[in-house]
Amino acid sequence: MMKTFNINSHVILVLCIMSLGVWCYGEADYNDAVPMEEGEKTALYSAIQGFVGNWWNGSDLYPDPCGWTPVQGVSCDLFDGLWYVTALSIGPLLDNYLDCAPIVEFRPQLFELKHLKSLTFFSCFVSPHEHPIIIPGKNWEKLAGNLETLEFRSNPGLIGKVPSSFGSLIRLQSLVLLENGLTGELPRNVGNLTKLKRLVLAANRFYGRIPDNFGGLNELLILDLSRNLLSGSLPLTLGGLSSLLKLDLSNNQLVGSLPTVMCYMKNLTLLDLRNNRFSGGLTKSLQEMYSLEEMALSNNPIGGDLQGLEWHSLQNLVVLDLSNTGLTGEIPESIAELKRLRFLGLRGNRLTGNLSPKLATLPCVSALYLDGNNLTGELKFSGWFYGKMGRRFGAWNNPNLCYPVGLVSTGHAPYGVKPCQQEVSLVEATTNSKSGDDNFNQNSHLVASLGFPSYVIDGFWRFYLVQVFMIVQLLNCFL
Repeated sequence: MMKTFNINSHVILVLCIMSLGVWCYGEADYNDAVPMEEGEKTALYSAIQGFVGNWWNGSDLYPDPCGWTPVQGVSCDLFDGLWYVTALSIGPLLDNYLDCAPIVEFRPQLFELKHLKSLTFFSCFVSPHEHPIIIPGKNWEKLAGNLETLEFRSNPGLIGKVPSSFGSLIRLQSLVLLENGLTGELPRNVGNLTKLKRLVLAANRFYGRIPDNFGGLNELLILDLSRNLLSGSLPLTLGGLSSLLKLDLSNNQLVGSLPTVMCYMKNLTLLDLRNNRFSGGLTKSLQEMYSLEEMALSNNPIGGDLQGLEWHSLQNLVVLDLSNTGLTGEIPESIAELKRLRFLGLRGNRLTGNLSPKLATLPCVSALYLDGNNLTGELKFSGWFYGKMGRRFGAWNNPNLCYPVGLVSTGHAPYGVKPCQQEVSLVEATTNSKSGDDNFNQNSHLVASLGFPSYVIDGFWRFYLVQVFMIVQLLNCFL
């Protein structure tokens, strides 16, 4: 049996070596049979060298950039039996990344990568004062046949306007210009890129109005124009973005009323309009946005009555932030029907009335800010609720709001809320009388007038007669 085992082991070893030899031979043949197109290779080396510096010698470092010596940040695919670049990423996104030099340039060879689908720059152009750079205005049309993703992220040294030639990238699905130093008005020709699913132009210095033709991007899923200097009212054409999932226009200078056409955004999950100048009250069309999970309208002079909407229809709401919006009226009990709600922000308004104890029954709530209003009456939440929430329950700066001392221990009292005033006790009934000896003499005269000698005040009788006196005082208050 031992001899048989050894023979079989040798056979298996030989077969493995033969298989390995075939695999290695096949791989070598495959690479030899599928070279990278020479013009493509030259263009790639030159384009990268323009960003990372002339010291970078691609032909020596990466003689086979799509094969056994791949360049980090470069992806390739086969076209007509040859390798071509399909994705190029410059900047610290991956290990062994291609780091940009202080002085960079967009070489024309970049636009010769005719099968390029994705082009990304991350933290590459970082010096807006010493080495600012402008996006070239020409040659983008050469990439129009294939480019689907174009992203410039976190490049403070990238200045100037968005080139109008971006409008030729008709196959583009994702255009991200995030946290750069770009300026000027939003380019209208971006509205011609009807294949776009993501349009992020946030955290630049764009100004002016939102172009009407952005409403024609009916395949758009994400629209983020936040943290700019945009002004004017919202175009009614935005109602045509029926596929939109996320709309972020926060931190701009937008004005006017919230358009009623927003109700057509039936798939919207995020609506963020914080830190603008919207006014005109809460439009009832908001209650028809049934898919909303986050509604953030804080820091706008919107005004109006909070009870104007049927909040219970927004059953998917997780975040509702209406802080500092000038709202009036009482807090409607229908908000307590939002069972998925985790954050409710109503601080800094002019809300009045009592707080419904039903708000404490929200099963998921973890932050409830009602401070800085004109709420009144007793808080009727449990000590357990105050203990769970801590300072995430904000009810301070409501002068006429209090909590009942007997129902809540001091350790679990709501922060910044005063205890309710106790009912007047028998002892407090004497506060209008003179204190000290005068008060004692007054009690003595009362005892004498009742026919008791003054010495009876000592001991037990003193306590008894004082109680009688206080009862008489209390009766006089009701007569």
